[in-house]
Amino acid sequence: MHLLQLVQRRTRRWHTALITAVALLIVCSLLSLAAGEIWIFPFHVDSPLAQQLLMELRVPRVIAAILIGASLAVSGAVLQVLLGNPLAEPGVLGISGGASLALVLVMFFFPALATQYGLMSAAMLGALSFTGVLVWLARKRTMSTARLLLIGVALGILSGAIVTWAFYFSSDLNLRQLLYWLMGSLSGVHWAQLTLAVVVVPAVLWLCTQGHNLDLMMLGEAPAKQLGLNIQTLRWQLILMVSVLVGASVAMAGVIGFVGLVVPHFLRLWLGTENRYLLPLSALAGASLLLVADTIGRMAIAEAELPVGAVTTSLGAPLFIWMLLRRA
Repeated sequence: MHLLQLVQRRTRRWHTALITAVALLIVCSLLSLAAGEIWIFPFHVDSPLAQQLLMELRVPRVIAAILIGASLAVSGAVLQVLLGNPLAEPGVLGISGGASLALVLVMFFFPALATQYGLMSAAMLGALSFTGVLVWLARKRTMSTARLLLIGVALGILSGAIVTWAFYFSSDLNLRQLLYWLMGSLSGVHWAQLTLAVVVVPAVLWLCTQGHNLDLMMLGEAPAKQLGLNIQTLRWQLILMVSVLVGASVAMAGVIGFVGLVVPHFLRLWLGTENRYLLPLSALAGASLLLVADTIGRMAIAEAELPVGAVTTSLGAPLFIWMLLRRA
């Protein structure tokens, strides 16, 4: 009886957290729509200029922030289980760097393919390649999770160095302007880019349904197989979905770090490790976090805008150091 009450109490806590996260996301969305040099109340647009500003700039930006924040947070939560490392995250492991590297290489060497959908495909393939390398090393090589984390960091540094060299030697002004975008910015998001929602939304929803399977994976490969889980098939399905989400995020707004690390890690510390609740809650919290970071970036400096990637990194880097010290 006591055990049943404990389970019911934990379930109520998760449900309360989910309801709170939905309410927080609505509030953050409305605040992001309203905030700016010109404050606009979304339910009372009183001029054609305000309506144009809202529909052409702020609404696409808010939708992109929700999609990207949810994608990165869910991807981080999945990678932490997949690699058996609570510090795994697309940016820290270099997966976002792989997406940006592939995107820049296409612009340099295959300019004919540098269309909107060509660049999106390149970003997804780059993310898939880096994710595949990391998962292969994690499963086939006898190395500690700390070493695997360092390899991911090294891959990210390498891809960043190559991208930097590309910008340095480029005489193309548009490519140089892309440097700001690769810092992580939602300022250039437009409706055409949001066609990626056709891929992103189903991928996020599918990952959110895999919580039970991820819970089984946390038991270990042998127990999971005994319980009927096809580990190999599920692992590559997860890799593919994570790569699609990270690649789509980079294609829309560049490299935005630490969302996939901070959100699921703190939710685990606060609420527990039940992935069937953790994954949807990570999606909601990640979307809210990116909306808040983007609003801060737009409002922090008068007549200027901080890249949202710089804001999330400024918030996430100290927390990342704290988590590393905590695990030492």
